[in-house]
Amino acid sequence: MTVTMTPTSVVSLPDDPFTLENISNPYPLHEKLREAGPVVWLEKHGCYAVTRYEWVYEILTDFESYCSSGGLGPKDIRKEAEWRPPSILESDPPTHTVMRRGLAGVISPSTMRRLREQFAPFAEELAEEVAGRGEVDGIVDIAERYPLKVFPDAVGLRPDGRENLLPYGSMVFNAFGADNDIRAAAFEEGERVAAWIMDSCERENLTTTGLGADIWKVADEGRIEPQQATLLVRALLSAGVDTTIFGIGNTLYNLARHPEQWEKLKAKPQLAKFAVDEALRLESPFQMFHRTSTVDTEIGGVHIPADSKVLLFMGAANRDPRKWGEDADVFDLDRNASGHVAFGMGLHQCVGQPIARAEIELMLQALIKRVDRIEPTGEATPWIHNVLRGFARMPLRLVPKA
Repeated sequence: MTVTMTPTSVVSLPDDPFTLENISNPYPLHEKLREAGPVVWLEKHGCYAVTRYEWVYEILTDFESYCSSGGLGPKDIRKEAEWRPPSILESDPPTHTVMRRGLAGVISPSTMRRLREQFAPFAEELAEEVAGRGEVDGIVDIAERYPLKVFPDAVGLRPDGRENLLPYGSMVFNAFGADNDIRAAAFEEGERVAAWIMDSCERENLTTTGLGADIWKVADEGRIEPQQATLLVRALLSAGVDTTIFGIGNTLYNLARHPEQWEKLKAKPQLAKFAVDEALRLESPFQMFHRTSTVDTEIGGVHIPADSKVLLFMGAANRDPRKWGEDADVFDLDRNASGHVAFGMGLHQCVGQPIARAEIELMLQALIKRVDRIEPTGEATPWIHNVLRGFARMPLRLVPKA
């Protein structure tokens, strides 16, 4: 391992987290970066990398020293425009506060009770179908089909054009990583896809009973501006599909490879929510994004100048043995995984996470009722993505209950 020290005493490494090798299997690099120090300078990308749980948590919860308005990607969008108007993800108080309150009022406990009732029938229908088939692709047949049906319906999206949702999510999240061939491929039809998304977020193109219409009602009440309503609907569509697909897929991936944990879950189906959290911790769908330092500051004794880009590795923090113990790399339903940062933390913790959790749990509970064993029948194929961790294909055998 080549390690050099810069004048500011931060460990400087030539490693690139955005190579195909490191994207396909990020965990060896995560361990190397964690053990190199609380902060590492990534020479290729000219940014600081933070991988230990303590410091990732610290930065996520200190929005004054590490802002979001600089963008979640490698550019400082306060100085250089990005490809789309900034969303709630790329905002700080007071703008963020207004938009967050508007969205939090829409995704309320009563909303979640209604959505669970709305989501449950298709989970049961899909589980019945795939359990009867036996041989399935865990991604194409389950992880993609379920959220791509229930979530756009919940938002109130028109039926035509929904095939644009995944390409749009790919653009949004790949832009949080390096400006490389992966990002370029995601943007091949960027202009057309982005135009469809923005058009779909307009009030007249949404049903009158979905979450999108509820957001527009907040604008009617004067609590947010009309243009903020468009951006909040867009934020829902950006964050509510890809990460949920990966969440379902990664949960299936772990349960298929740990049959003793599936047995535990069958015996106690009420553990489903713990299985979801443990899978989110171990195989975090959202692996990394950037923050921007607003002042001269310090992380673990390392000086960070103002206006620096800091790349946060949530996937590495969620496997940090300093937080999770020496068995941090093990999938264990008995572990208390609360406090993981798969949904972020602090001001920007994912406001839509109750929806994602409900979708993953309902799909899992429907499978528990019908499936005796989940067996991998081949290697899962990683989904090559700059910042999301998941699989494109996952051959499985679902052995139905007698």
